[in-house]
Amino acid sequence: MDNKVFLPLLLVMAVTTYLIRMIPFTVFRRKIRSRRVKAFFDYIPYTVLSAMTFPAILYSTDSVISAAAGTVTAIILAYRGKSLLTVAIGTCVATFLVSLLLLLLL
Repeated sequence: MDNKVFLPLLLVMAVTTYLIRMIPFTVFRRKIRSRRVKAFFDYIPYTVLSAMTFPAILYSTDSVISAAAGTVTAIILAYRGKSLLTVAIGTCVATFLVSLLLLLLL
């Protein structure tokens, strides 16, 4: 990539990244006491991670149906308090079985 393109892109990225981190410090000078604002800031990382991960989950296999079956299985197992390894294995098995079933039916 040419420096005439790279350096402006780098500058814009640096300013944008810095502004996102700087704005809360300038807006909130005192300690945040509101439970709603605290909860909002606490859940932002999880929300961003979910928004980036969920579309990748649905298109991780050849079929959206098998990916959705794996996702539903993961949600059910996680809700029931199963370990991360159990959730991962259960999700893989469910996705494989639904993919196999779809392959046999189609």
